[in-house]
This record gives sequence, structure tokens and C-alpha cells, in this order.
Amino acid sequence: MPEFDKPSSTEEEYFAREEIEKKRKLALQQSEELAAKSREELKQLHYMKCPKCGMDLQTLSKGKVELDTCFNCHGVWLDAGELDDIVKQGPEGGGKVMGAVLNLFKRK
Repeated sequence: MPEFDKPSSTEEEYFAREEIEKKRKLALQQSEELAAKSREELKQLHYMKCPKCGMDLQTLSKGKVELDTCFNCHGVWLDAGELDDIVKQGPEGGGKVMGAVLNLFKRK
């Protein structure tokens, strides 16, 4: 009856490295899934909440721009680019005062 040779130490090392790599990839995938789930939970917790007082924000339209407004603390919140859109609407949409405010936030 023939005897089977034991695997060489390099062969054992190869399979051990492969197993470790599989476990590392699985752990990385689970970590990414957990991070995505955590981001989604945080988004749902804070979505359309006032950053100042925490109450619900209401959306008001000013021309083509939608302003997020808090009726509790009377804060008005703008998304990216909305201030530019208000200024572009002309004097009735913001005029010189809004242009001056916009210049404060422009990068130099």
C-alpha cells in the first residue's frame, strides 16, 4: 500500500496564507458594510433637522431655489450653490446685499 507524502512546509504556508487572505477580505467587506449601514442610520437620524436647535426643517421655495427653514429658531439653511442661484435671480431675488454676502464666502 503506497504511503502518501506529507505536504511540504512551503505548500502548508501557501494554503495558510490563502486562508488568511480570505479571512482578511471577509473582515474588510464586513467592515465596509457596517460603515455604510452606520452612515445610512446617521443620515436618517439627522436628515432635514435643524443644525442649531434640532427641530424639523421645512422647505420653502424662493424662485427656483428651495430654502430649508426652521420655524423654531428661524434659521435658514442653503444647500451648495443655492446662494449663487438666489443672487442670479436679480434684485427681487437678492440683489446687492446677497451679492455682498456671497463675496464673503467665495474662495480667494
